[in-house]
Amino acid sequence: MTTGATLEAVGQPLDRVDGPAKVTGGARYSAEIALPGITYAALVGARIAEGRVTGMDTTAAERAPGVLAVLTHRNLPRVAKVRLLPSLAGHAAPGETFFPMQDDVVHYFGQPVALVIADAPERARFAARQVHVDYEAGVPTTTVDQGREHAYEPDAIFAGFIPGRSSRGDVEAGLREADARVDLTYRMAPNHHNPIEPSATTAVWDGDRLTLYDSTQGIAASQNTVAALLGIAPSKVRVRADFVGGGFGCKAMIWPHVTLAALAARHVDRPVKLALTREQMFTSCGHREAQEQRIELGAKSDGRLTALRHHKLSLTSHFDDWAEPSLSVASQAYDCPNYEGVYRLIRSNTMTPTFTRGPGETTGMYAMECAVDELAHTLGIDPLEMRLRNHAGADPVSGNPWSSDGAEECYRRGAERFGWQSRNPEPRSERDGDWLIGKGMATAGYPQVFPMQPQRARARLYADGSAVVQCGTQDIGTGVATAMTQVAADGLGVAVGDVHFQYGDTDLPNVAAAVGSAGSGMISAAVHTAATTLREQLIRQAVADPQSPLHGASPAGVVVRGGRMELKERPDTGESYSDLMQRRFLTDMDAIGSWQPPGSDTPYGLVTFGAQFAEVAVDPELGVVRVRRMVSAMAPGRVLNAKMAHSQVMGGMLWGMSQALLEGTFIDTRDGRWANASLGEYLVPVNADAPDVEIEFVEMDDPIVNPLGVKGLGEVGMVGAAAAVANAVFHATGRRVRELPIRIEHLL
Repeated sequence: MTTGATLEAVGQPLDRVDGPAKVTGGARYSAEIALPGITYAALVGARIAEGRVTGMDTTAAERAPGVLAVLTHRNLPRVAKVRLLPSLAGHAAPGETFFPMQDDVVHYFGQPVALVIADAPERARFAARQVHVDYEAGVPTTTVDQGREHAYEPDAIFAGFIPGRSSRGDVEAGLREADARVDLTYRMAPNHHNPIEPSATTAVWDGDRLTLYDSTQGIAASQNTVAALLGIAPSKVRVRADFVGGGFGCKAMIWPHVTLAALAARHVDRPVKLALTREQMFTSCGHREAQEQRIELGAKSDGRLTALRHHKLSLTSHFDDWAEPSLSVASQAYDCPNYEGVYRLIRSNTMTPTFTRGPGETTGMYAMECAVDELAHTLGIDPLEMRLRNHAGADPVSGNPWSSDGAEECYRRGAERFGWQSRNPEPRSERDGDWLIGKGMATAGYPQVFPMQPQRARARLYADGSAVVQCGTQDIGTGVATAMTQVAADGLGVAVGDVHFQYGDTDLPNVAAAVGSAGSGMISAAVHTAATTLREQLIRQAVADPQSPLHGASPAGVVVRGGRMELKERPDTGESYSDLMQRRFLTDMDAIGSWQPPGSDTPYGLVTFGAQFAEVAVDPELGVVRVRRMVSAMAPGRVLNAKMAHSQVMGGMLWGMSQALLEGTFIDTRDGRWANASLGEYLVPVNADAPDVEIEFVEMDDPIVNPLGVKGLGEVGMVGAAAAVANAVFHATGRRVRELPIRIEHLL
């Protein structure tokens, strides 16, 4: 943290600055932008998953009332080929390297094959239904079992950033050395994101300049991706995102509908709004892939791990080697000397999968934490004690120390709050009437990831004492506007009420997409740097000004409180920012702050750790599972806003519960269609499903990750939650279910 900055607002549970706009209806989302002459686009999706379009009759659609155009592969302009990169890279970040409507080939069900533009949304949707498409259908590959024999081991996954195979030590020797071994396979159904706001883009051209109002987790990613696909300079594209109604990963990469909106607007020479339907959200924005994970663990009789083999098999698209990086934290959380991790992929008739909350670690740590629990049960060791004995005091992959740890304190504080010590270890040993009661726990962990480029913000102070801080980011519902107002206030040394945070526009200083729990750390670093840079400029002016009470003082001896610069040792000596600026006839002053993230060679292990606990009640006659309460202890470095941090972790925990018991997308293998592509059939929890949730933060100093020591928190709240629930179900019933979601039929 920069010398002289005191933290008074940071950490406080302040209410959201955007709350009034949201609850009064004043907030305008991307599908609500009203522009003169606006038109509306509707997608036509393929009704097969494998094959080609052999004919298309658009006559009826073109003659329908209000229709301006119908675009197909016959008349849509060709786009450039763009490399697949994660949006944190700061470059173009398409969700998949395939772009639809460039030829007649169909790769997955729902793939856009036509786009209708009309003067009203109802007319566009009606005309889209009038487009008649003929297909030559092939036999799709849609499940792990169908493609198992054709699986391959890629050189790398995750857009080439993670090797397909990694190892340390000798796994076979470690397994031979073990007194106890488990060899287990876990299966996970695909998951789809369902943010309250479906993806939507409004596009408008002004000559050769394009403005997009996009529901995105990365306005710069939208800007760079559309520019690259259209072959124009990014400076010709402006992206706005005033409000985003959730993303969870589906809005992290930039999917074809964003560029299709721009192409449609250019074609009809009018603004075009393209809003996905809820069903199209299942076929247009990626998903968590169908997968199978096999884990072999070996341990000595005292519970010390000797070997870990972790293999993942999952479905990817025809065109990208993509898998969530499920093996990273599972390979780091425990001090195991012998390790092997392998990804294997199956080319299938799906769009490229993508980030989904807690990407990779949510599934990888589910498998790992259930396997650790099974091994502890085999050895007769308490599951909590098993984890304490094996926690890695340093990163076992690199050997580097953790930038900050806190895992053991999370275990102990979470266990104390949960009442773990009163747990009878024997399965089926506790009842409440007809209900079987079970208690489970799991480790949570998520890697700290960093953008590849410097992150920037601008701070401006006016002579009346008010401040504006600008950053080209977006608030995806996490409360970043509120937290950054707090960061800026402390960096400048002014009251929160004197700061206005501006965001949601690529014309502002740029930061990377808010993904991978990197948002709070990188944005706060840029804002803090801008604010403290401006504060130090003003202090230097004051100590150099003969008319200032601070003249001649050392800048290091000056602090700022409530907009007043004063000597640290003599607070009665000083003056306000306003006094200085008005005396020097300054209407305002500003500064750009630039923060360079740590590189990949940083000699520290970078993981946010935590512990999850869950209590369930299971009806043995009906197989119904109810989660009664959940407890979490997390070590996220510094907490920027206690209220919003609590909300983030609680949301993640409830989603983890949902992953364990409710969520799964299922495929109709006949045509490759998602069989439950609606909120009526894709089950998500409602308030009646939500248990009591308790969350405790173990704040740790971490000078490595960024100036304020902020580690990511949005993802880790989900990691470990599903495993804690699954382990509690075993404790309640004595039955291990190695499949997600756990369904009633598994327990009958």
